[in-house]
Amino acid sequence: GKVAIQKEDLQKYHNRDTWFQLQHVDADSEVQGKVHLELRLSEVITDTGVVCHKLATRVLECQGLPIVNGQCDPYATVTLAGPSEAKKTKVKKKTNNPHFDEVFYFEVTRPSSYNKKSHFDIEDVDEVDKMEIRVDLWNASNLKFGDEFLGELRLPLKFLRQSSSYEAWYFLQPRDNGNKSLKPDDLGSLRLNVVYTEDHVFSSDYYSPLRDLLLKSADVEPVSASAAHILGEVCREKQEAAIPLVRLFLHYGRIVPFISAIANAEVKRTQDPNTIFRGNSLTSKCIDETMKLAGMHYLQVTLKPIIDEICQVHKPCEIDPVKLKDGENLENNRENLRQYVDRIFTVITKSGVSCPTVMCDIFFSLRESAAKRFQGDLDVRYTAVSSFIFLRFFAPAILSPNLFQLTPHHPDPQTSRTLTLISKTIQTLGSLSKSKSANFKESYMASFYDYFNEQKYADAVKNFLDLISSSGRRDHKSIEQPILLKEGFMIKRAQGRKRFGMKNFKKRWFRLTNHEFTYQKSKGDHPLCSIPIENILAVERLEEESFKMKNMFQVIQPERRVLYIQANNCVEAKDWIDILTKVSQCNKKRLTVYHPSAYLNGHWLCCKATADNTPGCTPCTGGLPANIQLDIDGDRETERIYSLFNLYMPKLEKMQEACGSKSVYDGPEEEEYSTFIIDDPKETYKTLKLIIEGVGTLEQEHAQYKRDKFKKTKYGSQEHPIGDKSFQTYIRQQSEISAHSI
Repeated sequence: GKVAIQKEDLQKYHNRDTWFQLQHVDADSEVQGKVHLELRLSEVITDTGVVCHKLATRVLECQGLPIVNGQCDPYATVTLAGPSEAKKTKVKKKTNNPHFDEVFYFEVTRPSSYNKKSHFDIEDVDEVDKMEIRVDLWNASNLKFGDEFLGELRLPLKFLRQSSSYEAWYFLQPRDNGNKSLKPDDLGSLRLNVVYTEDHVFSSDYYSPLRDLLLKSADVEPVSASAAHILGEVCREKQEAAIPLVRLFLHYGRIVPFISAIANAEVKRTQDPNTIFRGNSLTSKCIDETMKLAGMHYLQVTLKPIIDEICQVHKPCEIDPVKLKDGENLENNRENLRQYVDRIFTVITKSGVSCPTVMCDIFFSLRESAAKRFQGDLDVRYTAVSSFIFLRFFAPAILSPNLFQLTPHHPDPQTSRTLTLISKTIQTLGSLSKSKSANFKESYMASFYDYFNEQKYADAVKNFLDLISSSGRRDHKSIEQPILLKEGFMIKRAQGRKRFGMKNFKKRWFRLTNHEFTYQKSKGDHPLCSIPIENILAVERLEEESFKMKNMFQVIQPERRVLYIQANNCVEAKDWIDILTKVSQCNKKRLTVYHPSAYLNGHWLCCKATADNTPGCTPCTGGLPANIQLDIDGDRETERIYSLFNLYMPKLEKMQEACGSKSVYDGPEEEEYSTFIIDDPKETYKTLKLIIEGVGTLEQEHAQYKRDKFKKTKYGSQEHPIGDKSFQTYIRQQSEISAHSI
């Protein structure tokens, strides 16, 4: 069975659960496409002086016909209701947009004596009113089952009484097979929740006032008085507001300051560090939406390979003794599950360098806000970030990979159970809670978690969180201590102070924090050289021919100063290049080109240029996806936000009342106003006034557009084909045109 909803009815069911009766499915009812016809009714005077009426039906073309079993070879048949036989066009091969341009003639009325009337007599009129022309579209098939029906069109000839000629486009309709024997409830019902939005988007300049008001939300003090925050307050679901807001702010590069502002405000209202970012607030919904948009590629490179393996191999991983299948061994299952958890945990905690910049910048802001608010809690800077990256990003993606485009379909029950157990464990590992075994209601999960009760797992999580929430940008207001990201011995070449020679290569202890890259003679010594992160303009491999040494890379600084470094092996070299690139990828002066070889003996070995300040000859690799470019239409998102404000206009007006009440009355808050967060009634009222004015202006523009569109809409044109419901409108429109002409 099927459920079919007319497009014009979708808005009636928007965002509410509805039961729909299932209907029977048959090929005759599944149609699409449109057909272009011209009908002409004319009088013909015979040689004997009598008159008869003939109908010329011209089938011009079709568009958007369905492709059946990979092919479409359409043809049309035309029939006049009554004894006349069907007439058929030529078959058009391999196209679902066929051009026929064929004319067929039908005799409509019997010959009678010519009486010089321009139309029918009464008897003729009755006959014509009962007639209809039928056009059927078919796909010519070589199969033994016959040709496939593509759609039909039935037109009553009575509308030709208004005018003897009509040319128009029509939607093809399903075939009425007369099967009325089945009751509508024979197949049962289906409960659906349909979310339908339809936006009519103007050009950019229409949205300037509302868009500018929204984009400056991050700079409004307090942020609760900003337009974006107010949208979150009036929408029934925070998610409704978060989706267009995030897309708009991402499009205009303002997402980080906006989320930083609303997150900081939320942290200030939070009393207990254990509940930080745990509610479904505007902040959490906006961060969720940002991670979904910007983090899809990150999930693909991190989780997809191992998720694919789990879905394909089907290793038994059930560890609940009650659910064990016959022949399964509990210890073997626990070991299978442990290996999967270990591998996924490792790929996640090693993936910090791949985390998109926009997510890292948001996490840095969360970390800072949490650390300032709860200075006595050393773990809150970690839990503020893990509550998003583990609980709202990785764990849900493992649990339901199909929702995050990691698998095409929902996994089978056994695989789904395996992913559930992995997701639970990863979520707990990432939470860094004090008593992790107690987090599990099930005793079998608590005992399984004992495998992971080692400090190395907590350390790996903290190192990962440190990396993705660190910032190379120095902020003097920041209370953040430098975060150690990597350290170890490597060999470096002196930076041009001595003539070339092996003596210029020295073993040094290198240390990278999110603030600077340093080296010293030994661990713990005073740094011999310090390079601020903002001075790292590129980190690239160095070709072996430069110094006849493997595993070398270069750190390029301002004024063409280059630090050449040799790592212990190729893996270490890649790790250092990745992490240095990661922490410096937001630097505004990053280079786009570099020299892959060294400058020796008065020239660059790669391009032979003699000046040491010659721009690079090779494009920088960039190393990592610094950010994901998204296909977002800023005007459409602003239109969506306008629609939400318009929908919730009563709440905006109620919020205005609440501001007035708070301004003049300092006592206990009225219950009807208590749902709104209003920190500054005066500023909030100002913003509300601007929002209501902006929404009112756009509403007038929409109303004018609809009036103009109605005047200009021509039913039967290619853009507005005639369907079942628009046919009467078309007839009425044609009658009005005829009357006006008369």
